[in-house]
Amino acid sequence: MNRRLLASLIGILLVAVVSVGFTVASGDAPSLGLDLQGGASITLQPEGEYDAVALEVAVEIIRSRVDAIGVAEPEIIRQGDTVVVNLPGVKDQQRALDIVGRTGDLHLRPVLQSGSFDPTAGEVETTPTTETSLPTETSVPTEGGPGESRGGRVMVDTTIPTDTTVATDTTIATETTIAAAPADATSADAEAQSELPPGSEVLLGRDGFAYLVGPIAATGLVFENNAQATIQGANWSVVVQLRGGTAGADVWNALTSRCFSRDATCPTAQIAIVLDGEVISAPVVQEAVFSGGEVQITGDFTEQDARDLARVLEFGAVPVKFAVSQVQTVSPTLGSDSLRAAIISGLVGLVLVFLLMLAYYRFVAIIVFGGLAVSIGIQYSIITYLSKTNGLALSLSGIAGIIVSIGIAVDSYIVFFERLKDELASGRTLRNSAQRSFEGAWRTVLAADSVSFLAAAVLWWLTVGSVRGFAFFLGLATLADVMIVWFFTRPAMLLLARSKFMATRSMLGIKPRKGAEVIS
Repeated sequence: MNRRLLASLIGILLVAVVSVGFTVASGDAPSLGLDLQGGASITLQPEGEYDAVALEVAVEIIRSRVDAIGVAEPEIIRQGDTVVVNLPGVKDQQRALDIVGRTGDLHLRPVLQSGSFDPTAGEVETTPTTETSLPTETSVPTEGGPGESRGGRVMVDTTIPTDTTVATDTTIATETTIAAAPADATSADAEAQSELPPGSEVLLGRDGFAYLVGPIAATGLVFENNAQATIQGANWSVVVQLRGGTAGADVWNALTSRCFSRDATCPTAQIAIVLDGEVISAPVVQEAVFSGGEVQITGDFTEQDARDLARVLEFGAVPVKFAVSQVQTVSPTLGSDSLRAAIISGLVGLVLVFLLMLAYYRFVAIIVFGGLAVSIGIQYSIITYLSKTNGLALSLSGIAGIIVSIGIAVDSYIVFFERLKDELASGRTLRNSAQRSFEGAWRTVLAADSVSFLAAAVLWWLTVGSVRGFAFFLGLATLADVMIVWFFTRPAMLLLARSKFMATRSMLGIKPRKGAEVIS
């Protein structure tokens, strides 16, 4: 019996020591929430006409975008029709704000001309219109390149073709006219101006270029929500699946056929991927018809470029237009002050609990202190692991849940100790009293912890935001309490009660009586 108790006690201590030691040695720590490490809170207000279903879909897409950029425990909260997005501890905060703020529809537009933008002159120097030899049918080479098909995967290239022929050199003076003014042009050519097609406009791109684009030819709804950034050889590319039928592949192929043939509506063979008025990418079409249902976009991508483009294609189509009505920033200094205050309050609570246990239960209060230390160590390791693998973040509400759980844990000890006092006061020996007391207390502890865990589970299921964080950490601490009571408190108290050290000493203020009758 004593061996099993000793094995249980040593086992739980080893689990706590090894887990904490491994966590500390790896240099990991729990991720902190917005209120503890700073970050941004963005309030999005819907514009125009929309319905409740469309708003729910829009919120889920925003949630997917935020999850995709790796924010630890983001909060996306609906307050009526307003959406609040909290982004804690974002390393590149501006990038996250850009992705969250881009909530308009994704548009595909043919590129008429492109060129560099001079912000001081307010003009755009366009790249000459080019003519490039393009493959007329899909082939399957042993080593594919731009414009080729590998395994039925058709490719679109974002690189500028090298085999080009200069047509004209122009300057885009406004969004409605193109002023042609080449150095060697005749006076008649210099005076000539051409009106842009209806619906055309000049848009700036992320690459620093400006694009003269035609009317909207398709939306992001032609793509399935499964875009992925992949490596092909030494280069990054983006693969996305086309939707079937008239809403997907048919619309896409109608656009690519126009661009592949370089007709007047798409003379550059480029398709601009536009999100909220900004050209994210402008790939060159290498195939007229995409019969495989899969599009691969290649080019001189970095890993980050490819991942950003994949996220745009996957989460670009939002059924509701949002405007950023408010942005609040929590400074890291304020967050660190909140963290320091939370740690101090937790430590003060632990010290007061220990002093109270020491004053009321005397020597056995060391069991309370040891059990709380083991519980905190195991919880710290679990929280750190979940932060690293699942993006869990520790917030002020989470710390409140942990502090509240200290009271739950102490209640378990009080139930045990009070039953033990009653047994000792009735004249039973310490050895028998400890065993009988735990058996009665265990049922009470299990029932109380079950109620606490059920309450935490209901809060987690029905609430959002900080209340959900409180519920999670309260539930975790409750489970830890059940484990500590069985694997630490039980063997520690029973071994102590059976030791020679306590044979002639008082426990819980009650001294053992010589020749006391053993009542079983």
